[in-house]
Amino acid sequence: MGTFQIKGGKKLNGDITPQGAKNEALQVICAVLLTEEKVTIDNIPDIVDVNKLIDILADLGVNIRKNSKGSYTFQADNVDLDYLHSDTFKIKGASLRGSVMMVGPLLARFGKGYIPKPGGDKIGRRRLDTHFTGFENLGATFKYSSDESFYGVEAKKLKGAYMLLDEASVTGTANIVMAASLAEGTTTIYNAACEPYLQQLCEMINRMGGKISGIGSNLLVIEGVEKLGACDHRILPDMIEIGSWIGLAAMTGSDITIKDTRYDKLGVIPSVFRKMGIKLERVGDDIHVPAQDSYEIENFIDGSIQTISDAPWPGFTPDLLSIALVVCTQARGSVLIHQKMFESRLFFVDKLIDMGAKIILCDPHRATVIGLDKKIPLRASTMISPDIRAGISLLIAALSADGLSVIHNIEQIDRGYENIDDRLRAIGAEITRLD
Repeated sequence: MGTFQIKGGKKLNGDITPQGAKNEALQVICAVLLTEEKVTIDNIPDIVDVNKLIDILADLGVNIRKNSKGSYTFQADNVDLDYLHSDTFKIKGASLRGSVMMVGPLLARFGKGYIPKPGGDKIGRRRLDTHFTGFENLGATFKYSSDESFYGVEAKKLKGAYMLLDEASVTGTANIVMAASLAEGTTTIYNAACEPYLQQLCEMINRMGGKISGIGSNLLVIEGVEKLGACDHRILPDMIEIGSWIGLAAMTGSDITIKDTRYDKLGVIPSVFRKMGIKLERVGDDIHVPAQDSYEIENFIDGSIQTISDAPWPGFTPDLLSIALVVCTQARGSVLIHQKMFESRLFFVDKLIDMGAKIILCDPHRATVIGLDKKIPLRASTMISPDIRAGISLLIAALSADGLSVIHNIEQIDRGYENIDDRLRAIGAEITRLD
């Protein structure tokens, strides 16, 4: 189990460039299975979860060539479907939640797709009903082996259909879109997710010869085509990283410029951090966060306590709620953090309380944070990272705290953040990785 040692309480300074978006990478890499032709994808992040998916595709028979850092060419012209029943696949697929998005393109192109019950962060229930109900709507037959926790769908020919999703699931929408892109006829998906990453997937499929309209809305119309072809695609910067660096700058009182953010794709993220009192300015496509000695949380106009909550896009992404919570521990004022989507995501706050933060965990979904206004710095502590987003939040807390902190199980952080210790050292952080 890997460990970070962090000497906190130091102001940082410099430029930092966000990696390619993890959540988009998992979608578009699965989409290469839709065609036998070459697909080149740039700005792929070098992180554990993405590398696991690339490894699974290689085992499946996809020809993969690394062109340069972050750039790969994939060609799925010799797919070995027998691999899907192997013990190796059952082990590797179960270790990565993103592997579920292989099912849609496999079903569309080969008439069958299988997946072991996928893993991922332990942040609460993350059901797969939306995925498989969507496939059934397209004419597939669902199969499940309870002994092996193994899911499957099969169909001789998928046919377009109208469907109203029971939840605006990002991965569910992506999976159904990929399956529908090669189905016979027209598929209409209402209450579809419309995150920028899902928009990117749809635009990529259209460049491959697909016919998807309504991109960016919650009503997608997919006209199935017989075949998809080659394309080039570039992944967006990771909005979760961008929000993480904004929070880091505020907590540590640092002057940081976040480069090449694709600002127009960030939605409400900048405005939510401004509600916390964080000054940030757009400079071209960069975000400059100046050093601040303090920042004050805005109240609502009637004087009531500010609430920061997650919602499907274009609402505030749930992946940044942990960052928002830790940032508010050193703000002036109070805030209610409301995590609506996952019932276990706030369970890391006990570690912040041990560091001196004033937090009341109201229930699994809500926490009230009483800011310390940087008058009482957080204390150094020894912690274990429970998941990716809690892990980066604890790392930000450690970088702001007085003394030497230790974070174990940093493999969780490595799942979502590329070479984070090297990049933090480049802007002045004192962080050491221990194996």
